[in-house]
Amino acid sequence: MLAPFIRRPIPFPMHLRRLAFVAALLVVTLDARAWDYNGHRIVNQLALAGLPDDFPAFVKTPEAAARIAFLAGEPDRWRNISDLPLRHENSPDHYLDMEGLDDAGIPLDKLSEFRYVFVAQLSAARATHPEKFAAINSDKNKDHVRELIGFLPWAITENYGKLKSAFSYLKAYEQYGTPDEIANARANAIYIMGVMGHYVGDGAQPLHTTKHTNGWVGSNPHHYTTWTRFHGWIDGGYIAQIKLTEADLEPRAKPARVLETPASPPPTERDPVFTDVLAYLAASHARVELLYRLDQTGALKPDAPDSVTAPGRVFIGEQLLRGGEMLSSLWLTAYRRATPDTYLRAQLLKRQSETATPDT
Repeated sequence: MLAPFIRRPIPFPMHLRRLAFVAALLVVTLDARAWDYNGHRIVNQLALAGLPDDFPAFVKTPEAAARIAFLAGEPDRWRNISDLPLRHENSPDHYLDMEGLDDAGIPLDKLSEFRYVFVAQLSAARATHPEKFAAINSDKNKDHVRELIGFLPWAITENYGKLKSAFSYLKAYEQYGTPDEIANARANAIYIMGVMGHYVGDGAQPLHTTKHTNGWVGSNPHHYTTWTRFHGWIDGGYIAQIKLTEADLEPRAKPARVLETPASPPPTERDPVFTDVLAYLAASHARVELLYRLDQTGALKPDAPDSVTAPGRVFIGEQLLRGGEMLSSLWLTAYRRATPDTYLRAQLLKRQSETATPDT
């Protein structure tokens, strides 16, 4: 379920403590979400607005646009059931605790593009320096994700690869396939576009790149809020209060750009798309403290000004726009870099020749 809209008073310390207690009782969402459904829809819609005129027209039909916007919420809907294998697979895809990389001694430029190589790196770091990692309460770790620090960059990059594949076989079907095959291949591309938008949207929310995702933890010399529902307020309550919509931001949407990556990176080099994704997440992480400072100034409170120039509104709008631009660029790059699937193309040509009616 999506986190409900919660109004809270101006956060004098005692009020914060009381409110945190009430919120803990009222809010049924167990996991941090980014942007709630409306925010994720906005990111996907901004990405559609940034696509160039020569992008496949089938993506821009009203039906496809509505589908892509709806699918922005799909990975969060997977989190609404309690099946532990699904929670184990899905939950870590929504975040990356960059401070955890520091604890593990893994710099960004050494981070493997391969998900399970990274898992091995993290496991080795835990075994070598257990003192750097918090103890795990097994009673709160039924889905076995607390050993992890998140897989967000892999979720984005892997979905980029899936989309590139979808466009690759779509191009083959468009040459030699049947109308039904083309329609199904297009539907697959739309599905991947919508779902991957969720993870790119997660990356635009700074609290999905940090251990300080639900209020500041640990040493707190600047006295940032420790309110455990801070994340949910930013994602849903504040956006609902200021009534921010895609129409407000679309005039500022930046056009998609092809990421500077070769169609087939050399096998000895890290995929440049993965590097671009890490840079995107690092840029969000660099704004974590700015978000907390805005909260300190009252810019994100229920009674904060909501004019177009209000600092809180500007900050949230900027992050949604960044998400839309990155998503649009990933879509465009996947399409431009996808060449027709040669194996499928050969099979379709073979089928065509076998079913051709001989000339009479």
